[in-house]
Amino acid sequence: MAAASYHTPRLLPALALLSLGALLAVALSVSTGSVAISTAELWAVLQGEGEPLHHTLIFDLRLPRSLAAFASGGLLAVAGALMQVLLRNPLADPYVLGLSGGAAVGALSAMLLGLGSAAVSGSAFIGAIVSAITVFGLAHGTGSWTPTRLLLTGVVIAAGWGAVVTFMLAIAPTESLPGMLFWLMGDLAYARSPWPALTTLLALSLLLLPLGRSLNAMARGPLQAAALGVAVKPMEWSIYIAASLLTALAVTTAGSIGFVGLVVPHMLRLILGNDQRLILPACALAGGALLTLADTLARTIIAPEQLPVGVITALLGVPTFLLLLYRSR
Repeated sequence: MAAASYHTPRLLPALALLSLGALLAVALSVSTGSVAISTAELWAVLQGEGEPLHHTLIFDLRLPRSLAAFASGGLLAVAGALMQVLLRNPLADPYVLGLSGGAAVGALSAMLLGLGSAAVSGSAFIGAIVSAITVFGLAHGTGSWTPTRLLLTGVVIAAGWGAVVTFMLAIAPTESLPGMLFWLMGDLAYARSPWPALTTLLALSLLLLPLGRSLNAMARGPLQAAALGVAVKPMEWSIYIAASLLTALAVTTAGSIGFVGLVVPHMLRLILGNDQRLILPACALAGGALLTLADTLARTIIAPEQLPVGVITALLGVPTFLLLLYRSR
């Protein structure tokens, strides 16, 4: 896997096209709903004009949810790309190390206690971080760790969290079950402020860009990376911490949403190649656009009822991934 130059002719056109797609996805999201808003009306509202109803719908209801969906999708896609570099496995995704399970136990515990949405989000974040620390601590043990050992530890921890989640659902009051199930399948209806997730996505994406050459070397294996002058252990720690933080914030914002962190990096590698300096920002844009469109479908396809957005990503992700596997044979 040769490290491509920043001056590759694909870089700027690809990112420009993905940026345009992301803007169109957000515009479509804020325009679509029980009250349709035309392009002219949307432009008028953005200029500070237009009807008060449209202004309220866009800035108070739809835009925060659309930005939360975009941030969550971008976080999951970048985390998936990092996990695939760390484990050197194209099938790794942000949830493979039990982060989603830990977040689910934290969030469902807060729901069972009758706490508010802020406490649910905070508990989910704490649960994800606790799971990340537990997995890495157990995989590291008293010596070094390997990707295989980390992966196996994560699978076992995820299975344990899954058992705890099943137990919590079994003892939960009937009136609490719908909210708990929606959270487990991904739900942006009660997403709080999107700015922490958006700020983290932008900041980490910018911080990771200078590390693109080192990440390219890491994807070739630790021996090759060390031979090319990369400090392997600190880089592995950095990748794991960054991926865990991104996943924890995404789960905190939108609940457990599958396939985004698996399909988006894989799809972009087939199209753009495997240069991490291009893949990481492309994942942030494509993952955000994908989840924004999926959330738009989730809240409109059977309106006025809403589907969990995780259902839409699974329905889109499964055939897409199978097609990608078929085409890459």
